[in-house]
Amino acid sequence: MIVKTFPPTSRKTEDKPQVTEVVTENGQSTLVVSSPKYITQPHLETEAILYDAAEIREHYRHRPLQVFQRIVAVLRPTLSFVLGLWWDSRRGIEMKKDHRRAVQLRELLTQLGPAYIKIGQALSTRPDLVPPAYLEELTRLQDQLPPFPNEIAYQFIEEELGAPPPEIYAELSLQPIAAASLGQVYKGKLKTGEEVAVKVQRPDLRDKITIDLFILRQLAAWVQNRVKRIRSDLVGILDELGDRIFEEMDYIHEGENAERFFELYGHIKDIYVPKIYWEYTNRRVLTMEWINGTKLTQTAEINAKGIDARYLIEVGVQCSLRQLLEHGFFHADPHPGNLLATPEGKLAYLDFGMMSEVQPPQRYGLIEAIVHVVNRDFEGLANDYVKLDFLSPETDLTPIIPAFARVFADAQGASVADLNIKSITDELSALMYEYPFRVPPYYALIIRSLVTLEGIAIYIDPEFKVLNEAYPYVAKRLLTDQAPQLRTSLQNLLFKDEKFRWNRLENLLKNAKRNQDYDLNLVLNQGVDFLSSERGAFIRDKMVDEFLNGINAVGKNVLHNFTYVLRERVGLTAINETPKATVEQEQTLEHIKRILNILRETGGFDPMKLAPQMAQLLVNPDVQRLGQQVTNRLTQKALARLIRELLAVEQAQNTTSKSF
Repeated sequence: MIVKTFPPTSRKTEDKPQVTEVVTENGQSTLVVSSPKYITQPHLETEAILYDAAEIREHYRHRPLQVFQRIVAVLRPTLSFVLGLWWDSRRGIEMKKDHRRAVQLRELLTQLGPAYIKIGQALSTRPDLVPPAYLEELTRLQDQLPPFPNEIAYQFIEEELGAPPPEIYAELSLQPIAAASLGQVYKGKLKTGEEVAVKVQRPDLRDKITIDLFILRQLAAWVQNRVKRIRSDLVGILDELGDRIFEEMDYIHEGENAERFFELYGHIKDIYVPKIYWEYTNRRVLTMEWINGTKLTQTAEINAKGIDARYLIEVGVQCSLRQLLEHGFFHADPHPGNLLATPEGKLAYLDFGMMSEVQPPQRYGLIEAIVHVVNRDFEGLANDYVKLDFLSPETDLTPIIPAFARVFADAQGASVADLNIKSITDELSALMYEYPFRVPPYYALIIRSLVTLEGIAIYIDPEFKVLNEAYPYVAKRLLTDQAPQLRTSLQNLLFKDEKFRWNRLENLLKNAKRNQDYDLNLVLNQGVDFLSSERGAFIRDKMVDEFLNGINAVGKNVLHNFTYVLRERVGLTAINETPKATVEQEQTLEHIKRILNILRETGGFDPMKLAPQMAQLLVNPDVQRLGQQVTNRLTQKALARLIRELLAVEQAQNTTSKSF
């Protein structure tokens, strides 16, 4: 007998099962799993089944009849539904209010299978797109699908965990409490007393998913090759979706995703991630902590419990920003069935099957794009689209920049508070047919995640604007992140034509102080470090110039009084006419005053706490060197101005003498 041992799947969970393959002399093999709490559990699968488009294509290439039958099975009820809508319109029946057709659409998507149910779930979060009658029915696709028989579910539990359900769980609900596109959930209790949710996968799921993905991929390739106006990588987008769905069908992978999600985001205030019970989890069965909660879209129930649903959406937006822009590991399916308000007022995330990642270049590119949108820098935005791989580097951006200006001028207002992701996405989609844009595969799941979250937010509060909630986080990142890309972005934001834009700094500080993680002390420390470094030389020099322009509004009067006395002492004629500061100098001084007020109003600003910090800064060699540089420049400029004042008077005297 040959025994082969596979290490536990997760590096950080000690009580996860250890899978062992036992091969007998006749060549037959069986797999067992051992753990501290549960021993001798035979398994059927040990390796994840990954999405392989080439292998799937080869499989169905030899089965044309099966593919044809599936196409007919999809088209027949779909065409019947479309013809019904057409006939209703001819008879004057308003589609938007026809509840009967809404029910038919839900039943149609359910009949077509998991891939089409996913489409319905995405639509169910868009009250701005879908009429209320249809929205109500499509919402049922999230967790109210027809269940499959208990006998099959119990068989899967026994096959995956090595014993019948009564030997594993102390209690298990007689019927599933929820049924979704890929599986159904039972409420149970472990022998040790913990309440759990037991998710069991639907039968024949892989076969149903793969044939639909194959057909849709073939259709996408046909469209991409023949419709020249389509420049997006439709095949790549479908392959990305295929990767995610296949991962979602592997519950061990989902458990690992949940643990990673907890490690990265579980510390965020009012975010809750359920625990995975590894000794009762395998490929087709997942056992996780039971969460008592209410869907975010059930606002009446949430408010009745004294919980602020809008606040939880704000928490969800902040968590999503961390996912997309900080760590890059994000929940790609945040529909209402996966987001619950707990009785304690926390936002609980469920279902970690469909996750995806954003690489660092894309993360920084997205931050820069948000900054450029907010500040109406359309030239910068066009360059962001090149960095994000929407446009090739050879693309002529000249006609695209004014096109962006038109899009964002019409995007529901002129301020960040009025911008809406859906409206922007719609406008940009129209541009993609006019100019050589292409949609990279990674972007599809990002926009799906953001638009879905925004749909939930709009359902709770029609006036909710995701970008308005996002910009404080982005402002904080610009002020605190040391990444070279963001330092360059900050420099481009604050300077234009080598002129410092005080209003942009004022806006950044005002927004950043709204972010709960904003640390003013960190900003001050990092700001000093950066300004005293070589990389900060440009900003340092320009800020000294602008600061001098600001104090001119006050300093001119002081300097004039000093030179007036000095001219009298040396016998020069003194002209006691107080000079006036320019409008620009007065505006700069006002900006500086407002910025000081913003700093005083920022959370964490405490003069008593800042005093020791300032004392430490003063003995910092870099700070001392920066202070010397600033002092030298101030002294040089002050002396130059003094000499100019004296020479100006002498020249005026000489001119007066000659005239007499």
